[in-house]
Amino acid sequence: MTTLYRLLTEEDTSAFCHKVSKALARGWVLHGSPAYAFDAESGKMRCAQAVTKQVEADYAHEMKLGEQ
Repeated sequence: MTTLYRLLTEEDTSAFCHKVSKALARGWVLHGSPAYAFDAESGKMRCAQAVTKQVEADYAHEMKLGEQ
């Protein structure tokens, strides 16, 4: 059993909520609290949420985490 980790990020729009909701629907679990920060380069607020998932496979760098 392997624990996978992803950090989901997006501008502060409904797209971020949809991204997190999609991950949850695919079996990912929230890990910690969300983060919210100003992106000075774009001039917009950004959100981040870590998620984890247990999989029945050995970890490989080539894994496409979003497809797990």
